Order: sequence, then structure tokens, then C-alpha cells
Amino acid sequence: MSVNYSIEDLRYLMARLRDPETGCPWDIKQSYATIASYTVEEVYEVVDAIERNDLSDLSEELGDLLFQIIFYCQMAEEQGEFDFDTVINHITSKLVRRHPHVFPEGTLESTRAGLSIDEQQIKQNWEAIKQEERQKKGNSGILDDVPNALPAQMRATKLQKRAANYGFDWPNVDGVIEKVKEELAELNQEIDSGDKARQEEELGDLMFACVNLARHLSIDPERALAKTNNKFVRRFESMDAELDLNNNKTLDVDTLEQAWVKAKQAE
Repeated sequence: MSVNYSIEDLRYLMARLRDPETGCPWDIKQSYATIASYTVEEVYEVVDAIERNDLSDLSEELGDLLFQIIFYCQMAEEQGEFDFDTVINHITSKLVRRHPHVFPEGTLESTRAGLSIDEQQIKQNWEAIKQEERQKKGNSGILDDVPNALPAQMRATKLQKRAANYGFDWPNVDGVIEKVKEELAELNQEIDSGDKARQEEELGDLMFACVNLARHLSIDPERALAKTNNKFVRRFESMDAELDLNNNKTLDVDTLEQAWVKAKQAE
């Protein structure tokens, strides 16, 4: 007979794993820093399950991600800093505060009249509330709280969205396309110059402009690139199946190109 465990059972399990005398040696020696990479890995596995539309796997991966949160909370509780209940209280309070159009009196129990909502006004209110929160934390700069640790592409998107909220944005996609062309031309100039440092800088500018283009097209650049990665893998594997690349490493470029075109046409 299967057992239906609760969140409290998971918290108890985590405390047992971290017990100095009877716990798991690996779990006991961990710290915030040592499990951070595992947390990032679990997030990507959640995203992967979503991309594959594997809801059974998604359920399992969400559990793995939740365990990471419980792990951090257990370590913080041991140090007398905070616990899981503190985390729940913080996020609930923040979301109530940021949704005055849903909780008009600032309480979880309050409700609004069933009137239409101006989504643009909601967006403006949301940003104003977040800016107030940033100032209370001492982050007076508009971009101060965009984390440096984010993957560069994701951080670029967040920086651009934040700046756009304050009017610093192209009025339409045409200007962004021209900017991409401009950055590509500048990169070509530096390629001709042979200056590697300048090439790196201009390539970064070009990538930043491409992220901006994706934002204006309402396309997630990470998702778009992930799809292209998968497409490349499919086509390369098809080419490999035809040419047996492991045993034919000296094939000429024309042969490889023909096989690549064939793989594309097969799709």
C-alpha cells in the first residue's frame, strides 16, 4: 500500500538527512554554495520536461526542485536565519502586495468587484511596486537588482525589459533590425582588423542586439536557440547515419554539405 507523504514529511526527511549523528554524510557537509549548481540543474530539468511535454516527468522534476528549496531552508533554520515557513510568508506577502487589483485591501481574503482590468495599468503598477521594494532594499538604481549570476542571454533580456519600462526602447522592430545590421557591420570591420578584444566586444554587441530583436518579436531567445540546437542535432545525426563520420573523418566539404542538405530536405 503506497503512502501519501506531505510537505511536512519532506521537511522531516530533510532534517533527518542533516542530523549530525544519524544523517547522511553527503547531505551534512553541504552548504548554500555547494548545492547551488544542483539547483540550476534541477531548473533546467524542469524546463526540459516542459519542452518534451512529459507531464509525468515534470511532476518528478518539480519534486526535485522543491527538495532544493527545502534543503536551503533546513540549512538556514540550523543557523537560526529563517525556515520554510518564513519563505512561504515572504512570497505570499509579496504577491498580495504586488496584486492590488486582486487583493484591493492588501489582505489575502479581500476581493475586488468583477470589473474589467486595464492590463497596461497593471503592468505600470507592478513596476512601481517593484521599484519601491528595490529602494527599500537599498537598490536605488533601476538595474541594480538584475542578478549578475543569470546566464548572459537571460540577463540581457531582463536588462532590456527593465530599461523599456522607462521608455528606453526602439518604437518598433524596424529600428532593432537596423541595429542588428549595424552591429554585424562593426563586427566585420574588427574581423578585418584582427583585433581579438574588439571582435569579442562587437560580437557581444551583436548578440545583445539579437536578444533585443527576439524581445520585440515576443520570442524567448533561449527557447529559440534551444530549438535550433535540437534541429542541428537531428540533422547532424542523420548526416552521421549516412556517412559514418567516426570511420570517415577525411570527407571533403562538398560531401558533407550534400549530406547536410539531404538531411534538411528530409525534414
